[in-house]
Amino acid sequence: MSGTVLAASDAEDSRPSLMVDELSLYTTPQSQAKYVEQEVGHVEQGVASLRKSAEPYTSWCQEKISYGMDRAEVFYKTIEPGVDTSIQTVKESYEFLSNPPPGFYPSVGIVGFSGILGLYLAKSCRVKRLLYPAGLMTLSASLFYPQHAASVAKISKDQISSWVSQGPTFAESLWKRKSDSKEK
Repeated sequence: MSGTVLAASDAEDSRPSLMVDELSLYTTPQSQAKYVEQEVGHVEQGVASLRKSAEPYTSWCQEKISYGMDRAEVFYKTIEPGVDTSIQTVKESYEFLSNPPPGFYPSVGIVGFSGILGLYLAKSCRVKRLLYPAGLMTLSASLFYPQHAASVAKISKDQISSWVSQGPTFAESLWKRKSDSKEK
């Protein structure tokens, strides 16, 4: 395909003709536009000077915020398992209390009353304030739940017997440490 194309030139009288094959699709004509930078106004100068004077403070704030976020993330990762466990325990407790076994609430009432009675009986001594309510609540709970009380007693007996068997070994190691430190 061939045709003539008129090109613009500075002289308006002469109109040179170009062939289509002579035109390049990949070049752009030179533009007459020039970039002129505007002068900086008073407001822009004020904002620039404010930025320069505030830069140390903003960088300090950014560093502190970054440090705080890192510490918060570490704290969250530390606390998250405990929170998840607590949430799961609360959900399970809610489900249990929504459909309790028969006779559950009266037994809880009696165990709670025995704790209050223990506090009343232990008015005089701080040790009694700890031991009486705990002992009476344990006794009343074991009356309502004997199987659980038996299993807890067995586990406690095993634990105490292991501590007792480790006692002489521990005392002997302490005795040796003291005698070694006296010799030096």
